[in-house]
Amino acid sequence: MRVLLSTIGSRGDVQPLVALATALRDMGQDVRLCVPPDFREWIEGLGMPVVPIGPELRQTGKANAAAPLPTPEQRLQMIEGTVATQFETLAAAAEGCDLVVGATALQVAAPSVAERMGIPYVFAAYCPAVLPSPHHAPPILAMVGDAPAPEMADYGALWARDAQGWNLTWGPLLNARREALGLAPVGDVRAHVLTPRPWLAADPVLAPWPDPADPAVLQTGAWILPDERPLDPELEAFLDAGDPPVYFGFGSIRAPEGLSRAMIESARALGRRAVVLRGWAGLSPVDDAPDCTAIGEVNQQALFRRVAAVVHHGGAGTTTAAARAGAPQVVVPQQYDQPYWAGRVHRLGIGIAHAAGTPTAESLTRALESTLRPEVADRARSIAVRVRDDGAEVAARRLITIAA
Repeated sequence: MRVLLSTIGSRGDVQPLVALATALRDMGQDVRLCVPPDFREWIEGLGMPVVPIGPELRQTGKANAAAPLPTPEQRLQMIEGTVATQFETLAAAAEGCDLVVGATALQVAAPSVAERMGIPYVFAAYCPAVLPSPHHAPPILAMVGDAPAPEMADYGALWARDAQGWNLTWGPLLNARREALGLAPVGDVRAHVLTPRPWLAADPVLAPWPDPADPAVLQTGAWILPDERPLDPELEAFLDAGDPPVYFGFGSIRAPEGLSRAMIESARALGRRAVVLRGWAGLSPVDDAPDCTAIGEVNQQALFRRVAAVVHHGGAGTTTAAARAGAPQVVVPQQYDQPYWAGRVHRLGIGIAHAAGTPTAESLTRALESTLRPEVADRARSIAVRVRDDGAEVAARRLITIAA
């Protein structure tokens, strides 16, 4: 069996697919990944072929959060370009494949390409909030300004509004492409992309599907890539030189203005050292003092076991890695599914959900002070032993069954 695994997004979108690809390969299957060119060298270094799609995404993380948003005309050009690129690239990438897996909701072309080829298509989400449910708000509507959406008994109306947005944004372009392929038009774009039975690649303890009896969603567990890389010797020396530091990282997203200074000042206010992930935004310590160090891409699985707390943006991968390590968390959500993860960390008692948007040194200090309490660390360790690591293997076995 040959499987095409497709996503468009940052490392948090790509790494789970690499975990699934690794599990499939270990079971004797052929895999091919279609991902942004930023990750080609890394994945090919693991011995798996890559079809790059679209431009490099790294520059988006370096842009300041206060940079102007695209105009409506620019946004329309971007959408048109995305649809065209997806159909052309995925059609070529899927040649000779027996099954297509798409992850993240931007898979506008993948289900149509699979349909045209007559092969199965599976959509996977990394967070329950991405999938329609009356129990939570759609991720695109989960925040109003810098505040979460109000609590509701039933979020059905918001999901209906979300579906309309999908149809207006993608419908005409998608159906024009489908017509050219000889396929019938799609009336509900979101349902088409997410499929009648989406998969949920998230841990059932950290992110349970709100209706376990719902047969429309298959929860496999999170797709976690084992990481055996040693930590950099300089980082090891820093960790050995004092008490466990606080880790600060915002991954591949744009960084709010002044974030580096706020992070360092909050750690120092509590007498803590700091490890700062540079990320795509290029974060760094504000001075050369020995109580802080900056790092590049790192083995989170090893590092998070050695820190006092993890302060981050609330990506699915970072949240899961910190939870598996038993590290207390402060989640500062910025966009999309991140308010969901902040809420789960808070409700599980394994950390603090910081207010969305731009943190200050004072707000981070208060959040860290609460997170560093002994009872939070105890709770984080108790949850850690319940987080599964076999989700990629579960999914791989299921895919083999589908394609048989």
